[in-house]
Amino acid sequence: MENLPNCPKCGSEYTYEDMDLYICPECAHEWSKDASLEEDEDKLIVKDANGAILEDGDDVTVIKDLKVKGSSSGIKVGTKVKGIRLVEGNDGHNIDCKVPGVGAIKLKQEFVKKA
Repeated sequence: MENLPNCPKCGSEYTYEDMDLYICPECAHEWSKDASLEEDEDKLIVKDANGAILEDGDDVTVIKDLKVKGSSSGIKVGTKVKGIRLVEGNDGHNIDCKVPGVGAIKLKQEFVKKA
């Protein structure tokens, strides 16, 4: 079996070729065999709890009550966070944002959904 490249958008390993294109069955991304993938490889891919791909500037909603270290209050379920920024975080904390009532904080991607 041939060694086909992973999808540059979602990272899926189930790509297949169709004439002179590679196709990803999971996200339907198509790219040519000779296209340079340097700019796509450097891009960070972050998915929310439902599997939707998040981008800088998106609005998200918290799907679980979260405790905040050093604070008596936490982040309640349903809190809407506007204008997130994606960062390369440790332990899955890939979302940098300002939560109303809490301030600047990093969130894990599995505790938010795209609004």
